[in-house]
Formats: sequence, structure tokens, C-alpha cells
Amino acid sequence: MAGKAHISFFEAVRIALDSLWAHKLRSLLTLLGVVIGVTSVIAVVSFVDGANRYVAEKVFNLGTDVFLVSRAGAITNYKEYLESQQRPKFTYIDYATVRDECHLCASVGAGLSTGGGEVKVGSLYLKDTNVRGWTPSVTRIYNVELAYGRQITEADEQHASPVCEVGWDIVKDLFAGADPIGQEVRLDGLPCQVIGVGKKLGSVLGQSRDNWVILPFSTYEHRYGTSDSITIWVKARSADAISATMDAVRQIVRGLRHLSYNDKDNFAMLTNQALLQLWAGISSGFFGGTIALASISLLVGGIVIMNIMLVSVTERTREIGVRKAIGARRSDILLQFLVEAGTVSAVGGLIGIGCGVMLGKLVSWVTPLPSSIEMWPILVGFGVSTFVGLFFGIYPASKASRLSPIDALHTE
Repeated sequence: MAGKAHISFFEAVRIALDSLWAHKLRSLLTLLGVVIGVTSVIAVVSFVDGANRYVAEKVFNLGTDVFLVSRAGAITNYKEYLESQQRPKFTYIDYATVRDECHLCASVGAGLSTGGGEVKVGSLYLKDTNVRGWTPSVTRIYNVELAYGRQITEADEQHASPVCEVGWDIVKDLFAGADPIGQEVRLDGLPCQVIGVGKKLGSVLGQSRDNWVILPFSTYEHRYGTSDSITIWVKARSADAISATMDAVRQIVRGLRHLSYNDKDNFAMLTNQALLQLWAGISSGFFGGTIALASISLLVGGIVIMNIMLVSVTERTREIGVRKAIGARRSDILLQFLVEAGTVSAVGGLIGIGCGVMLGKLVSWVTPLPSSIEMWPILVGFGVSTFVGLFFGIYPASKASRLSPIDALHTE
């Protein structure tokens, strides 16, 4: 190398890689900050993206033509909760009025739920069951899929029949593989005949989505009372018609509540998109916090790279002098050390990408957290790590390029 005034890009990369290999422990310590930063970014992006996809597909799966009308809506803080408790409750009469007067609505349903139910079969029981009281139209709007059996019908609703659809957990834990159709379960102490079993849905973030019971709405009211505010489910005729349908329902509800033109809505209307935006706000806050911590790691990694490059300049002062003496320009020396700094951090970025992908897959394998690996965070991680090396390599490279060849050649 000493006999060459100019050096190619690829040779500068090779020199950097040789230096990393020759000083393995120093290289490991040099790359650690960059590796940790990139690993954190890749892993967190995979978790956030996986959770967003899972929530969109499995949790908030109302459909683009469905919306909910409720007393409270999506509560994000205590102040909103207190405000919602001052609003009038929705009753069965409100639901019936919307159902009868909304000519743009394809279907309207009513629902109530509680999350602390107990289901018992003989001496076996399952707690914290989500108990839902739905009109038959809600089961169709929500598109409840059954593994076998039948769904609640209008006749069940009219007669407040003691029948129920159950989730997969109840069959698995309480019936031990036996056919539950026609069998009796005791829901919070009262009998209920199983008429349908839902398809297995799995869990989200560790919470099972199969521990539920659906009763006819009238049966639910007889067992749990009518003091709670109901949720009105509305299905528009198409996704394009949802805005007009929401306006029609809003006018009906405002009329029921005798609100004047200038009065604010004292109820909430939620679409699938609104729920996804709420979740996106939560996940983006988590993502932003992690990115801030990862940035600190990258900053530390960049400072370490700068220090190591300064050491490298000191160690190779005589080499720099020889190259300048035989015709190397200042820009040649600057480019060489910049390429070496960028190569060092790029190697750290590649290692971080590999670690981040493996961490995401490992955590998803051993925990309920979903993950999804996309190409864009990999490219961003590699690009940012390379930029960190180039940025923090400017000072050492500039220092090397400014060395006087005479002073450099006299260095021992």
C-alpha cells in the first residue's frame, strides 16, 4: 500500500475489513453501540408492524362498512371517562328507533357485554369470560364464524331463550373434547344451552380471544339487568355509503336527545378506521420512545468509531506521510479514512440487522408478541449505521488529510 499514491474505494473497504479482523476485541467494542442501536430499531419495528397488522386483521375487524354508536366511544384518559359518564345512556328504545328510521342502514343491531363472567360445567369452571348480549343482527354484522352448531336467531331473541354460542376455550377446558352442542353450561350460576361453537381465534398480546359467550340480547337483559348503556351496531349498504349513513344515524340520535343545531354530540361514533388510528397513536408513542433510546446507542457508537479512527490515524501517520510524499492528494487521504469509517459502521449495521431479525423471530416464537419483518427498516438501519460512521469519521479523516508529509515521515 505504501507504494500507491491513490487508493480505490474497494481497496479502502478491504483495508477497513482487514483492520477489523486484525483487532477483533477492539472491533467488537467499536461496533457494540451501532449493533445495539440497529438491533433495537429492527426488533421494535418488527414488533410494532406485526402488532399493527394483527390488530387490523384480527382485533378491529369491523369492516369498512360498519360503525358503532355508543355513550363513551374510545376512552384514552380519565377526563374523557368522567365526561362520558355524564352523557345519557343508550336504551333499547334508541336502538329500535335507529333500526326503524334509518333507511340508509343495511342492518342495525344492539349489544351489551361484561368481562367478568364465570362458566361452569360440573366441577370445572372458567373465569373472566367475556359475556356478550347481542341481537342476531350483530352476530351477522360482526361476522361471527362458527366451527359447528348454529347462531342465535330472531326466535331466540323474541323468547329470551336460555341458549348461547361459546368460544373455543370453553369447549377445550370444560368439555374435554366432547361435543358441547345441546349440553348445558351454567353462566354466572344460571343455565344456558350451547347451540354453537366459535372457530378458534387464538390470542393477542397474551390475551385469549376464545373465552367468550354470546347470549340473545333479551336473555342478557333478563340475567344482567338493563342499567348499562347499550352499543348500537350499524352496517351501511357499502363502504362508499358509510359517511352518508353515519350522518343519517347522527341526525336520528340527535333528534332523540333533543340537541339543538349548536349543541355538541353527547355520544360517540366509531369506525374501524378510527379504532386503528387510536391504536396507531399508542404504538407510535412506544416506537418513538424506543427510537430515542436507539439513537443514544448510535450516538455512543459513533463517538467510539471516531475515537478508534483517531487512534488509527496516529498508528498510521508514517504510512500517510509516505503516500503524500509519492503524490497522494489531500482528497485521497480524506476519502480513504471516510470509507474506512463508513465500512466499520456498515459492518456494525449488518450485524445489528441480523440480530434484530433473529430477536424479533425468537420473541414471537416464545411469547404471544407478533412480529413482521419488512424491507424498509432493514434498508433504513443499514443506511443510518453507515451515515453514523461517515459523520463521525469526518474529523479523523480531515485530521489525517491535513498531516504534513515531512512531519509524518519523521514520526517513529
